[in-house]
Amino acid sequence: MSTGSSGAAAGKPGVPSGKSTGNGDNAKGVIMHTNVGDIVIALYRDQTPKTCRNFATLAATGKYDNVIFHRIIAGFMIQGGDPTGTGRGGSSIYGAKFEDEIVPSLVHKDKGTLSMANSGPNTNGSQFFITLGATPHLNGKHTVFGHVAEGMDVVDKLGAVKTDSNDRPLSPVCIEYCEVF
Repeated sequence: MSTGSSGAAAGKPGVPSGKSTGNGDNAKGVIMHTNVGDIVIALYRDQTPKTCRNFATLAATGKYDNVIFHRIIAGFMIQGGDPTGTGRGGSSIYGAKFEDEIVPSLVHKDKGTLSMANSGPNTNGSQFFITLGATPHLNGKHTVFGHVAEGMDVVDKLGAVKTDSNDRPLSPVCIEYCEVF
């Protein structure tokens, strides 16, 4: 599977790239249809409006269609959102990177927390991760902007896939398309 390409998702006919729908501007949530099942994300748009708009707009415009979860660490997190599939790519809707929206009350205390992946302060692009447990060491370093409202069983399945020594899944797991609501 080539990431970020058009055509059927994960080789499945009937799941075309560009099927994603919705408007990112005032989104309350996103349904990620993966090749393992559906994950419903509730967004914290009042607390982190810029981050939520970025994520929802990327989802609504098909930027996450057919994109793999390129890094999975059991008991820690699943990471996706890089159209190159390498962990080094992806841009925001604001340009290459945008600033953090750290809210002290939004912390990595639970399984199912949605946060922006970054390479340091104010380096948010398109990559995100969902926690598989409490990760308090990430507080103040990554913008928390939502949580899994439904489909934690799917997140758990993703978190249990076999990976190589670089935490890359041995068999591709991907977002087929998204619905923004």
